[in-house]
Amino acid sequence: MDQLPLGRDALLRVGGLIRQIHNASECLELPDIDGWKVLLPAEEPDLMCHNDLAPWNLILGERWVFIAWDAAGPSTRLWDLAYAAQSFGLLFDEQPVAEAALRLRAVVVDGYGADAALRKALPEALVKRTAAMYDLLESSHKTGFQPWADMYLNGHGEHWRAAADYVRRNKAAWAQALA
Repeated sequence: MDQLPLGRDALLRVGGLIRQIHNASECLELPDIDGWKVLLPAEEPDLMCHNDLAPWNLILGERWVFIAWDAAGPSTRLWDLAYAAQSFGLLFDEQPVAEAALRLRAVVVDGYGADAALRKALPEALVKRTAAMYDLLESSHKTGFQPWADMYLNGHGEHWRAAADYVRRNKAAWAQALA
């Protein structure tokens, strides 16, 4: 997506779209979650989620549409929202923390309308979800699990290692932005 970072109005729309997806998913009965293979499983999944809500999976136009539903599966609002908020908020190394915090707030609080409990849990979930992405890439590199093994070598490993450190290091800023 060439339009990054998204402006506030676009972030509000993204947050609202994610909320619509989660609300619509409440109507779906969860399948047998024990037989489901989710790359980054959430603890106690209770909702069918996209699991890869990120700028690179959003088509902008007259209608905005999330694509690439191949990672969809049982998860939680918190785990799915943590990844979306991290990616749309651009919570990545070298981003000014104050600007990233404003983007995070726009997506989660103002766009998605997260309640107090979700906002309180999100900073820790951001840390865990970002670290989980790095761990997936690193373990895939060690075992040869594709396409993640090649992605680790092609810069994604270093990117997500730095992102995990950045998110962890600035956890207090995320908590303040979401309060």
